[in-house]
Amino acid sequence: MQGSYGSYGSNDGAPGAYDPYGVPHQRTTDAAPAPAPEPAAVAPKKAPGRDRYLDLLRSIALVRVVVYHLFGWAWLTVLFPSMGVMFALAGSLMARSLSRPAWGVIRGRVRRLLPPLWAFSAVVLALMFAGGWNPTKNTEDGPTWALLELVNYIVPIGAPPFPWHIGSKSGLLEDTWAVQAAGPLWYLRAYLWFVVASPLLLWAFRRVPWATVFAPLALTAVVGTGLVTIPGETGNAVTDFAVYGGCWVLGFAHQEGLLKQIPRYVAISCAGLLMAFGLWWASGHLGPDGWDLNDIPLAQATWSFGFVVILLQYSPSWQELPGRLAKWDKLVTLSNNRAVTIYLWHNMLIMATIPIIDPVYELPFMQSDRAVAALDSTYMIWMFCLVWPLIGLAVLAFGWIEDLAAKRPPRLWPNGAARPTSRRGASGGPTPPAGDTRGSSRRRRASV
Repeated sequence: MQGSYGSYGSNDGAPGAYDPYGVPHQRTTDAAPAPAPEPAAVAPKKAPGRDRYLDLLRSIALVRVVVYHLFGWAWLTVLFPSMGVMFALAGSLMARSLSRPAWGVIRGRVRRLLPPLWAFSAVVLALMFAGGWNPTKNTEDGPTWALLELVNYIVPIGAPPFPWHIGSKSGLLEDTWAVQAAGPLWYLRAYLWFVVASPLLLWAFRRVPWATVFAPLALTAVVGTGLVTIPGETGNAVTDFAVYGGCWVLGFAHQEGLLKQIPRYVAISCAGLLMAFGLWWASGHLGPDGWDLNDIPLAQATWSFGFVVILLQYSPSWQELPGRLAKWDKLVTLSNNRAVTIYLWHNMLIMATIPIIDPVYELPFMQSDRAVAALDSTYMIWMFCLVWPLIGLAVLAFGWIEDLAAKRPPRLWPNGAARPTSRRGASGGPTPPAGDTRGSSRRRRASV
């Protein structure tokens, strides 16, 4: 899915050809070749469609988010920086969409994002209020402001309020379940900010591309290292915007064709150096969870940036998943069509596995120390096995809202399978494109 940059000037590789991004082209001293004979027929232009390579990356990122929030393994943030990848993919799709009027594109993105959020917020708020939560109590804000902050459950422009403890530790869910449920909402806030800022960012990118690409890294070096401190959730929002802004703009560079103009060995070498710097910085600024890059903004920004450069440099732009990957086609399609639903609900569903597993301890054959020890040692594995069927149920129960938000006919399980043939012989069309949306028992503010 590579964008055209011909509208900004000739880019045919000839000596002296104008290049809008200032990337030099190789000169040649060979004589000009003889003109090729005219083809007998012009091949039809291939119809645009989903880039299955990017779809595969989004699916891997979603799975990695779920696994990270379940097991809390810090090394996963190094192995695959999911949120950087997801922001880059969303940025690429946003740049492609901005060939249309900006206001219509922004309105469409916001419309696709909000209804799934409303369904999630309705359930979470109902459970919190039923548990006795009063947002005007135990807060430093005044009652009026505390109530106004609930708007963030409707339009995620800031941080939504939630109780740090609700219910009892002996209840069905641990008393920090509200923290876990609200944790992933930071991503929707950052995504909304990026969507609104994209027309300006793309305008800047097309005029000063390199400055726009690297500006977020420079901003991260200021606000993500303590050099300048912005208090409260405003500081968190600015830091998130800076940390992942480079990845979002790299999506622009991929769509506009800038990355493909850079020799691969140059791009990979520079990306490797940047990633090495990120690891070096992380080694001297380890947080409470060690090498968890979520706690180290500059390391997260540089590592994610370099990782995304490498992924997009090798982007093969598949129209279909090749070889053995083809057997995962339906799951990749499903996860892309239900990315928002999966992301919103996965943390709550991880916690919902606990009241399913715990009653097993009361079964008659579990009354020995050996049996209890066996279940204790495999508890997380059982949670991992159970969370995926629960996610499937959430897709069935709430996923169709994504279709309505995108003004598509609702489908319960949009995995790309052909619709049954009707009496008139008309079969259902292919699965409509997914929207460009898009993340442990303790709270992790950055769900990546």
